[in-house]
Amino acid sequence: MDNVSFKVGFEDRVTPFRAMFYGGQHLLALTGLWVFPATLGAALALQQTDVAKIIQGCFLLAGIVTVLSSSRILKLPIVQGPTAAILVALIAIGAQSGLGTAFGSMMVAGLLSIALAIPFKRLGVYGHISQFVANPIVFGTMFLVLGAQLAGIGVGGWVGTAGTPGYGWPSVIVALSGLVTVFLCMALGGETLIKRGAVVWGIVVGTLVAWTTGVSTVPDVSNTPLFGAPEFLPFGFSVSWAGVVLMMIAFLQAASESMGVYGLLGRWSGTRISVDRANRGLTAEFLGSALGGLFGGIGTTSYPENAGVLRMTGIASRMVTGAAGVLCIVLACIPKFAMFLAGLPGPALSAAATILFGVLAFSGVQQLATVEWDDLNILVGAVCFIIPIGLQFLPSDLVETLPEVVSGVITSPMMVSTILLLTIHPLVNFGIRRLLNARHNKIAATTAPENVGASK
Repeated sequence: MDNVSFKVGFEDRVTPFRAMFYGGQHLLALTGLWVFPATLGAALALQQTDVAKIIQGCFLLAGIVTVLSSSRILKLPIVQGPTAAILVALIAIGAQSGLGTAFGSMMVAGLLSIALAIPFKRLGVYGHISQFVANPIVFGTMFLVLGAQLAGIGVGGWVGTAGTPGYGWPSVIVALSGLVTVFLCMALGGETLIKRGAVVWGIVVGTLVAWTTGVSTVPDVSNTPLFGAPEFLPFGFSVSWAGVVLMMIAFLQAASESMGVYGLLGRWSGTRISVDRANRGLTAEFLGSALGGLFGGIGTTSYPENAGVLRMTGIASRMVTGAAGVLCIVLACIPKFAMFLAGLPGPALSAAATILFGVLAFSGVQQLATVEWDDLNILVGAVCFIIPIGLQFLPSDLVETLPEVVSGVITSPMMVSTILLLTIHPLVNFGIRRLLNARHNKIAATTAPENVGASK
């Protein structure tokens, strides 16, 4: 996308009131801040208080990294939020070893990722792999597989929890009411707050239906303090090296998404994002994720949705996105707010998550539409899509015989897809393709009419 003209540019200043107002609009696109913790809670059967702790951690982590990204470290109007890639890794590790190990492994992986993104004289590895991950066949297939993996978590929550009021069809009705609301707001909302906050409005409608039908009740936050910092190490601390490996792969995908957003904003501003600059941004993300994990926050990535908010409002000042980060940090210190969000009805949140995961998958399809689908690219896409999905049908007794690090990888389509794409894509498109082109050029040169005549 070419240079975009904004009413308020990246370096322009706005009044504090306008910064907070437009920053608040960005928060409407950050529904992952509380939908993803609820998804993690549903997947691991967590208590409401534990989900609230994760929500506080997510707001704190997203706020810190958003402020850092909007500052002179990266100097881009970036808004950060929890990434689905790390959510999947937390679910996988948490199910096997507990959340203390999951967040501990995330912190260690974050520190190791910092070492791979050193923003000094082009030493950072992550910036150099951008030529691979920025390719739409890599980015698009990653998102398509990730959305497919998360589909079961989203739709699976529509029926509610067995043994609770409304389990079954009443909960499905709640979910459908929220789903239809999100759909209509996104389809008919135009370029307005209705569309930008579609997921929020869907959750509001689903929640109201749940409360009025008795499927759930208004969350009781009377015993929760109004103010309080996020809890330090809420689930304890331990490290699984198998978990660290899974998290490193998740961070790689999160970094891939962020580099895509960096490049987009760079093109909009007519500025090339250098390797060093990209690595500075990624270092801030990894550092924030490592520190945020101490408080139970899900690792972040740069949200493309917020880039869309910049485009729609025409307000692209770094002061605005910085203000969004400050608002997140303030909300992280209001336990009543987190406890209320954690107590919202699961079916309403699951319906919202379903839409989010579907949009995630088809943003991958949108990327894939730009690929030139010759035989080699079809081969790359086919292998890197069908194998990760197919591995989910391996017999469980066979999977249980594998080492933990291996079983943890092959049972996660996102992990397998990322590994395959970062192996097969460069092998085919930077190796085999160049070899075939060189051979073709050589044959063409030897069969050219002037060469044929000379040989006679």
